[in-house]
Amino acid sequence: MEGRAFVVLLVIASLIVLAENTDHKNAIEIYSLHVDSTVTSRFAHTVITSRLVNKVNESREAIFEVELPKTAFITNFSMSIDGETYPGTIKEKTSAQEQYDIAVSHGQSAGLVKTTGRKLEQFHVSVNVASDSKVTFELIYEELLKRQLGKYELLFKVRPKQLVKHFQIDVHIFEPQGINFLETDSTFMTNELTEALTKVQNETKAHILFKPTIGQQKKSPELEETLLDGDFIIRYDVKRSVSAGDIQIVNGYFVHYFAPSEMPTFPKNVIFVVDQSGSMSGRKIEQTRDALLKILEDLRPEDHFSLITFNSLVTEWKNTLLQATGQNVESAKRYVKTVMARGGTDINNALLTAANTLDKANYAEILQAHSISMIILLTDGQPTVGVQDVEIIQQNIQKAIKGKYVLYCLGFGFDVSYKFLEKMALDNGGIARRIYEDSDSDLQLQGFYQEVATPILKDIEIQYPENSILELTQNSFKLFFDGSEIVVAGRIDNELDVLPVEIQAQSHTSNLIFKEEANVREKEKVFQHQKYIFGNFIERLWAYLTIQQLLEKSISAQEEQQKNLQVARALELSMKYSFVTPLTSMVVTKPDDQQKLHLANKPTESDNEKSRFTGFSGNKLSKSHITKALSFRRHHDQSMLRSDGYFDVSLARDYVHRAPKTGQRAILFDTPEHSPDIFRTVQTTAQLLTNEYPHFLFQLPRQNDVICLNIDGQPQAYINLISDPDKGVSVTGKLGRNRNHFVLFEITNLDPHVQLRVSKEGTVLSYGGHTTKLPWTKSASSTIQGLKIAVEKERSLTMSASDNITIKITFIKSPNRFLGLYFMDTDHFSDKASGLLGQFYFDTHLESNPGASQGEDERVLSVHGQKHRVTRKNKKDYRQESATGIISCWSLHITP
Repeated sequence: MEGRAFVVLLVIASLIVLAENTDHKNAIEIYSLHVDSTVTSRFAHTVITSRLVNKVNESREAIFEVELPKTAFITNFSMSIDGETYPGTIKEKTSAQEQYDIAVSHGQSAGLVKTTGRKLEQFHVSVNVASDSKVTFELIYEELLKRQLGKYELLFKVRPKQLVKHFQIDVHIFEPQGINFLETDSTFMTNELTEALTKVQNETKAHILFKPTIGQQKKSPELEETLLDGDFIIRYDVKRSVSAGDIQIVNGYFVHYFAPSEMPTFPKNVIFVVDQSGSMSGRKIEQTRDALLKILEDLRPEDHFSLITFNSLVTEWKNTLLQATGQNVESAKRYVKTVMARGGTDINNALLTAANTLDKANYAEILQAHSISMIILLTDGQPTVGVQDVEIIQQNIQKAIKGKYVLYCLGFGFDVSYKFLEKMALDNGGIARRIYEDSDSDLQLQGFYQEVATPILKDIEIQYPENSILELTQNSFKLFFDGSEIVVAGRIDNELDVLPVEIQAQSHTSNLIFKEEANVREKEKVFQHQKYIFGNFIERLWAYLTIQQLLEKSISAQEEQQKNLQVARALELSMKYSFVTPLTSMVVTKPDDQQKLHLANKPTESDNEKSRFTGFSGNKLSKSHITKALSFRRHHDQSMLRSDGYFDVSLARDYVHRAPKTGQRAILFDTPEHSPDIFRTVQTTAQLLTNEYPHFLFQLPRQNDVICLNIDGQPQAYINLISDPDKGVSVTGKLGRNRNHFVLFEITNLDPHVQLRVSKEGTVLSYGGHTTKLPWTKSASSTIQGLKIAVEKERSLTMSASDNITIKITFIKSPNRFLGLYFMDTDHFSDKASGLLGQFYFDTHLESNPGASQGEDERVLSVHGQKHRVTRKNKKDYRQESATGIISCWSLHITP
């Protein structure tokens, strides 16, 4: 809602406590689970305490598993067993890793706690509990809450998995600025559970208590099953005024919040740079199109915009920026609907083209004065065409942008190098964000755009007394967006009685100056004798913010020495304030007969890529396993060996990024028999690269899963592939002599009545009693009553019409000439579709396969109730131009 200020307070904790039970139900009983969260002036301190008891006559394993926000830092963990406490200790990461490796080398059990999701990361500890013994787990984490899209939202994921005698979520909120509104919501709430919720609020404080009894937790009186499975949400807003913001002071440290509202929005000049390479095919490109159509509708009339799509080539919708008039937006939407995925990935040329387009528009004075220019890049892969060295690309883009524009980098899925995108964005005043492959990917894209759609200030400088403020965090900012918040913290000299602040910024209409004075002693009184306050929270808030900013600066540091200084300072603060950050780990000692360790690391977004092709816990693999690791490429890359004879994982990752995109892993290591503990999560060496193209590739409707289908048919046989009378389209295919591939497809379209005969020699188009030959040797196109037939020279034929299925046939020349068929917009098929392929386009879904072979990734594909066993395989992708394109898919053989 424009003109109003809301705040987003995001705390996500998933409460999951599991127990290994085989013979006895609830052998490990959770008799108490408490979540106590104190939110004081944006800084959240959360304590999760779980008490369990082993009720059977033998030892059992108790598991404590909590999902917490990615932006949070764990500060403490402890286990108490029969009155004796075993704490976790924070150590520098290298030292912790060495302790972990020593434990493993001595044959002791050890585990690496390191799991990431979209918003959450997982803390997981298990311990053996003797018969009739009790164990208490306590985890504490802290987070400076970030304002996003104008709302504070406190979200707890609640999944105790069993009825809990003493369960409660107890939240205290103290906001000195005042609380404007407060509400609660839940995905599992019933009338009975509503009675367990109490909410008390005054001007600055709120207390929310959710404390259901056993009876209220039950799904029904007869069942011992819990209703507590879902989200518990608290939303609120704080009172604000247009001023220099709010300053709060505790024990010599201050925090300054600045979030003006009700200001005019700058006109934007935005270029969307969209990857349409082959790896974006299927659901990715569909969701990208859907998101762009919505985003284009949200452009303001005073904005200017353009679209650039890229694969092996860079295509500009227009060679300049156009004003976002209704006519221009509709024209852009029509262009977006034609975007299809194929080819390689030329990121360098695409971004240089965008920067050049903005330069030309500025030179021609097309754009409004005092407007904001930004480039939004969306890509799902590595650069594979043109300049492919990521460091050179980063340098090229920084030189082209020269600080004049802001670059935002969105990485779709996990094939991208997030580090590459993150550094490139930070170098150019923007941020990077991962877009997760899911059913709501289009909403994630729209959500990001909404965050940056309303710039209301630029060139913000916040000044404090130069000689009286020490260790100040970042105090200059390029842009401020409506609905966000600027946070600055620092230490005050003991002699300072009054803290003056001056903010200079530029709005769309004028240069602004905000001034404020804070009486240090009066401000400190606000937090005295408040039961909601935990320790020196502003000092810890300052440390938290400083660490995050130092780590961010180290990514974009130009000099190695500068980077090392920033990392060293961040490590020093992490150790001093006991934060588990990317530079530290928490060693958790498990009290068993032998020392057993868990190593709790702080994952980064980039670690999502690591886990896809490294299954080992350390940073090195012995030289003896190089052959196994790279055997599938018959390649022994000695450049990956360090001087100490160990395998350099960072170089391996670079190797993977240069390798063909697989959609899965690019290197899978064999499990060394002599070291099963370290490598127990490693998958065995797989045949990753294969010479086999499937007969057909298709994506299940409204699902992200891709099927690779092979036909066990007779040589030279004609096969009815699909027939849909409602859509008036049918396709027949002919197998080659050796049955390896299809060599002919015949397509019939009823309205208009057009027939296509596509072979390795070319296409024969029949319409109205006339025939036209379309050879592969040149590009050509024809439109008949809205039906478009287009041949791309030596690459593909496409038949498309609005509101109907798009049929595409690729011409593969290597190693043997053959044809590959696939469909786009498959949601348009009707439920009357039949044929070998048509049967898969409705009433089809994947199910788990409880009888799967050990080590095999197997599922059951249900097609109209008929079951087919499918196995995860890596196949060549004939939809991509690159002959080495690989796709991970569910492989199925079928007989016509």
